[in-house]
Amino acid sequence: MSLPATRFRPLSLTLGVMMTFLLGCEPGGPSYAVADIPFPDGWIYAPDDAPVLAEHGMVVSTDEYASRVGIGILQAGGNAVDAAVAVSFALAVVDPEAGNIGGGGFMVLRLADGTTASLDYRERAPLAATRDMFLDENGELREGYTEGHLAAGVPGTVAGMWAAHQRFGTLPWAEVVEPAVELAGGFEVREREARQFSMAEDNLRVFPSTAAAFLPDGKPPAVGDVFRQPELVATLGRIAEQGRDGFYRGVTADLIVAEMEGGGGLITHRDLAEMEAAWRDPIRITYRGHTIVSMPPTSSGGATLAAMAKILEGYDLGSLEWHGVEHVHLLAEAWKRAYADRNTYLADPDFVEMPLERMISDEYGAERRATISLERATPSEEVGPGLGPADDGETTHFSVVDAQGNAVSVTTTINSFFGCKVTVTGAGFVLNNEMDDFSARPGYPNMFGLVQGEANAIQPGKRMLSAMTPTIVVDSVGELLLVLGSPGGATIITNVFQEISNVVDFGMGIRQALNAPRLHHQHLPDVLQYEKASLSPEVIAALEAMGQPVEERYSPGDVYPHIGDVQAIQRLPDGTLAGASDLRRGGVAVGY
Repeated sequence: MSLPATRFRPLSLTLGVMMTFLLGCEPGGPSYAVADIPFPDGWIYAPDDAPVLAEHGMVVSTDEYASRVGIGILQAGGNAVDAAVAVSFALAVVDPEAGNIGGGGFMVLRLADGTTASLDYRERAPLAATRDMFLDENGELREGYTEGHLAAGVPGTVAGMWAAHQRFGTLPWAEVVEPAVELAGGFEVREREARQFSMAEDNLRVFPSTAAAFLPDGKPPAVGDVFRQPELVATLGRIAEQGRDGFYRGVTADLIVAEMEGGGGLITHRDLAEMEAAWRDPIRITYRGHTIVSMPPTSSGGATLAAMAKILEGYDLGSLEWHGVEHVHLLAEAWKRAYADRNTYLADPDFVEMPLERMISDEYGAERRATISLERATPSEEVGPGLGPADDGETTHFSVVDAQGNAVSVTTTINSFFGCKVTVTGAGFVLNNEMDDFSARPGYPNMFGLVQGEANAIQPGKRMLSAMTPTIVVDSVGELLLVLGSPGGATIITNVFQEISNVVDFGMGIRQALNAPRLHHQHLPDVLQYEKASLSPEVIAALEAMGQPVEERYSPGDVYPHIGDVQAIQRLPDGTLAGASDLRRGGVAVGY
């Protein structure tokens, strides 16, 4: 289907803000504080960089086009949810390796009146999926669980955006999808997009439909090229005109099912028609007088974040040397215990009963804390789940705050870089490979090294467990403080905790907090990862002497392999919004 030329307003009118400087976007300012905490010698980011400041609204995402789309919606009179929907669809165009309509995600929101909600639009296993579908006759994992048609779960993004807009949106649906349609018609490739396409070139050649969509003239788009996606224009146009039915029924659904049938996948018309997002009660805990609001299962993020916080709340972290031996040791020990419980108990709440309230309680945090020695690291093989027997990336994040004080935190994914590498022929978008986030073989690691249990085994219609952790923090007097989240697979939860702790425990401003080095431990494998030049040799030697295995994080192709890509907004004491996009991947904060 082709769109009438007059159906959508020109992008220059819809997003005139993209061509002008935005009021209030000047960096720095007197109300932004920087903590007196030195970063390690050789670390590449400065502690005293300034955030973007704005008076009315702020959008922070991994791509400038998407951030400016969100601000355009806010300036047109939309609220934070309208902007979030628009940004999500825009990322499907300009960040196709992670932003998506072929995947799923999670949304946490807090309205200006204090109302909170969380939306689960995680993918589901097709109804034809079986527990052992990725095992061979010897019980070993076979090919196809991370790449190709069989790896795809039923996409949830469009259902999620539709549900969020139906409940909280104020602008017409077509108006918030419109900027993405215009971007798909052609956008000038900038350095960030060119780098991502170049890094993905080999992946993009795996399937002919993907090469045709993303390698015009047989090569990745370069800086200055105008990248056009006509099939995606038509797909987004159907979504704009027909809502969720423009994706889950009709032409787009037919194209998805045809792709599945041609490639041996499992998704059917019934799977698509029955896909719905689920509103769930957010995880809510207090941490040093602040309230953390985060995502409940099917995401493991909020519960695991809460478990970490409850263990570490018993220590006065702020009195310790930041990233000194004792601080790093306590982080690693708490993270081991939280991930051990995460990997054993958490799963889709529609299929599995979980000891969730106890896992995030003060009492259980104290019990887990009592097993930590200050002198030696506990080997991960000695750190089991503590609640009793169990019942037998590529990702992206964005944060939005509007002029009324409504806040939205969204993390969305297709799992690995360009998902299962399959583009739906005729529809122009890549499908996820989220079936790997199940325990395809319980007790064995997935692509992120997470060793998960039977609770997360494959079942028809079940949502696979995720680490995504969209989070909002409210201060001790009930005012919005932080809106944040990150991609990063298994590292997401520790990324988010470190940013909260940097602000709450150590007094950092949000730009300084994001520039700070990061660490990660996920129970198994038993190793504390650190970013290059982020720990001193003395600290590394002391940790190893305590029995803590330590290694520099390695990622092929990255000069400085990063942990995470945090997109965050901090509300300063005078009400000013401070936005910061992680320098590790080069996103943009935009405010007005």
